[in-house]
Amino acid sequence: MVDALEALHGRVSSSRLSGDVDETELDNILRAALRAPDHAQLRPWRFLTVRGNARQKLGALYARAKLTEDPSTGSADLEKIKSKPLRAPLIVVAIVCITEHPKVPEVEQILSTGAAMQSMLLAAYAQGVGAMWRTGGMAYNKIVWDGLGLGENEKIVGFLYLGETGDNLRSAKALNVADYVKEWTAS
Repeated sequence: MVDALEALHGRVSSSRLSGDVDETELDNILRAALRAPDHAQLRPWRFLTVRGNARQKLGALYARAKLTEDPSTGSADLEKIKSKPLRAPLIVVAIVCITEHPKVPEVEQILSTGAAMQSMLLAAYAQGVGAMWRTGGMAYNKIVWDGLGLGENEKIVGFLYLGETGDNLRSAKALNVADYVKEWTAS
């Protein structure tokens, strides 16, 4: 287990994932999500886990969504779309549940759910679990939303792919803080 600063400074995405995520690791990952910043304690998120044969069903849902949006999609492209959920043994779908609130606009609820996803990424990395946050067209597709049982007030913020990294874990590229931060002096 790595410490918090090491996880924050060293986290990288892992695109090729295999193996499995054990239940203790998954519980730690999900618990981390629940500590995300949350104005008015709305807890504007919920999560679906997709593993095993459900990944093929998610792929079929993706293909149906693609065909509805573009009926001319060829079989090779459909097979590629169907295989996307197979890139990891476990996917966590992060869903924002928008609540009307006088002090917490929709954007803050989306950001809170995004912070929950970032916390999951860090918890995965800290435990040696590979992770990749993905979105893409399927995250914004109404057919996918309906197929996953989203309500009218819900949207997908992202798909978190989780699994073992094997030997393909790369190092984080060093970035210069001064390239991204400037002091405002009110002059």
